[in-house]
Amino acid sequence: MDSILIHACCANCLLYPYEILKEHFERVMVFWYNPNIHPYQEYQKRLQAMKEAEKALNLKVIYRDTYPLEEWLQAVVFREEERCFYCYHQRLSATVQVAKRGNFTCYTTTLLYSKQQKHDTIRKIGESLGKRYGVEFLYEDFRQGWKRGIQSSQELGLYRQQYCGCIYSERDRFYPLSAKASGADLDKNTGQIYFHITEGKR
Repeated sequence: MDSILIHACCANCLLYPYEILKEHFERVMVFWYNPNIHPYQEYQKRLQAMKEAEKALNLKVIYRDTYPLEEWLQAVVFREEERCFYCYHQRLSATVQVAKRGNFTCYTTTLLYSKQQKHDTIRKIGESLGKRYGVEFLYEDFRQGWKRGIQSSQELGLYRQQYCGCIYSERDRFYPLSAKASGADLDKNTGQIYFHITEGKR
């Protein structure tokens, strides 16, 4: 029986990928593990949204509800420019190990739904870990369902976050000077920050 374990970075990013995967796999389970979400109150909001989606869609979810803040910060301090790599690797490593123990055919992540994430890096890490543990990493460009996912999220009334997760992304989202330094545009009327995605379209 073909089965897949999908890591969920948040409930909103799960909706479209789950819709697609359940059409192709007999068993689809969700794995929640996101120690990168700061601060803790934000983490709780996203966790609650995941539980609401679980109930609304009758999902099967495995929760690793831990919050190792010090460990995460120690891993990226003085290496802030490489923090996304660490963040991807940490969560995908945990996912593939759960998939291995659960005898899943393959695994993937909802990070591949986001237009803001580095797909090439995610794919390389996922495939490398897949070979190491003997569980195939499924790369699928879920970005094509971006609008449909937003619509589904709004229909369910889920909490929609305003930044990726870590304190650095929160700063980049809301602190104007940080946005300017990173080459983003600040809309003075709304206060929203728009980042330029330079990675090629796939």
